[in-house]
Amino acid sequence: MKSYAANEATSRGRRFDEPHASYRGEYQRDRDRIIHSTAFRRLMYKTQVFVNHEGDLYRTRLTHSLEVSQIGRSVAVALGLNEPLTEAICLAHDLGHTPFGHAGQDTLNACMRDYGGFEHNLQSLRVVDELEAKYADFPGLNLMFETREGILKHCSARNARLLGDVGERFLSRGQPGLEAQIANLADAIAYNNHDVDDGLRAGLLTLEQLREQALFGQQYERVHARYPELEDRRLIYEIIRRMIGTVVADLIEESKRQIEEAGVTSIEGVRAASGPLVNMSPPVYEQHMSLKRFLNKHLYRHEQKLEMTRRAQAIVQDLFNAYSGDITLMPQEFSERAASIDRTGRARVIADYIAGMTDRYAIAAHEALAGC
Repeated sequence: MKSYAANEATSRGRRFDEPHASYRGEYQRDRDRIIHSTAFRRLMYKTQVFVNHEGDLYRTRLTHSLEVSQIGRSVAVALGLNEPLTEAICLAHDLGHTPFGHAGQDTLNACMRDYGGFEHNLQSLRVVDELEAKYADFPGLNLMFETREGILKHCSARNARLLGDVGERFLSRGQPGLEAQIANLADAIAYNNHDVDDGLRAGLLTLEQLREQALFGQQYERVHARYPELEDRRLIYEIIRRMIGTVVADLIEESKRQIEEAGVTSIEGVRAASGPLVNMSPPVYEQHMSLKRFLNKHLYRHEQKLEMTRRAQAIVQDLFNAYSGDITLMPQEFSERAASIDRTGRARVIADYIAGMTDRYAIAAHEALAGC
């Protein structure tokens, strides 16, 4: 690995001391703990763009996380960075996401406005630090500092002050390690390109619309010229495969250039840099952002999607209101926690419970309210 990669030997370690694993590195151990966590399994039934029951072939938070991991690992290897750490961060980045995707998150944030708000990125850290209950010696998963740092992609100054070491960089305006920077962009690349696939599959996007986007249109022309008789699904897959390849290759080359230009020789140098060193080149980044704006307008805000969004918002709002009015409607482990703390703490327990739900569990819990 390069000298500026994260290294177990110089890591800030775990919150609780543990003996070293016999046959695995510490970041490999983190990855394995994440994969075996309850929160990771729940991602199988949480919305990426389309609610789970809308179709078996649409991406879920779980398949999205796996795709992010695949992209992140490829970039980490190409840049000579820590692959197991990158993989762990990528797999954990959505552990705190609510049911129903961003519609669920936005509604839960509104419900929690008077109690500190809700942000899925911060909730992912809360999951691995506190909510997972698997080990006799400590709460959470007791992950390495660098893994936790990578999970916490965004954070307000107020929350950063409460988080101790992992929040320090948000107060000092420092940068995370390069592995965390990779995970951030791997996430953006995965959802941008794969949401195109799901949008086409759902019939909410058309080839004609997408051909106006440079990132899609350039690859369409190349694929169509070489394979003029290729049928729709294989045509779409070939285009998206090449789109991802184009953006990832650019990300690797541009990041190599910026890292070399910055002259960093250690992870401390990476942290002290004036900005992220893992980036796309300006022309490719503009194409990437143009596609993101297009998807926001034509897919995420499509009337068919907005109908489900409104229903999801009503479900989350109703659940929060019901549990706030009667905490005994929650399972015993949550109601007992909520009973012994103040109003703000009680609201956080309710948010923990709702955020941990899968789409179908939330729908069933909402339907059960009618019989109360």
